[in-house]
Amino acid sequence: MGVLSLTKDNYQQEVMQSDKPVLIDFWAGWCGPCQMLSPVVDEVADERTDIKVAKINVDQEDMQDIVSQFRVMSIPMLVVIKNGEETNRSVGVISKEEILALL
Repeated sequence: MGVLSLTKDNYQQEVMQSDKPVLIDFWAGWCGPCQMLSPVVDEVADERTDIKVAKINVDQEDMQDIVSQFRVMSIPMLVVIKNGEETNRSVGVISKEEILALL
C-alpha cells in the first residue's frame, strides 16, 4: 500500500476513522535518526497490507495541532492508532522487529 503523507485535511479520515491499525511516523528532514528509521518504516508499509503507515513532518505548519495533540517532544516517534485510540508509541530508532511488535 505504501506510505501516506498525512495532512490536516486527510488526518481524520485516514487515521481516526480507519478500519485498520495506523502506524504514524513523526519525523523531520533535518533529523538524522529519522533518516535512519524512514527506510525501515517504508519496508513495513510495503510488506503489511493489514495496516496503514503514515508520516507526519513535524515541521509542517498545518500539522502543529496534531503534533501537539500527541505531545511529540523527541523524534523519530512512532505511534500506533487502533479504532481512533493510541495503543502504543516508541521514541528513537528501533528495529523492524520492534516496529512489528508495536503493532
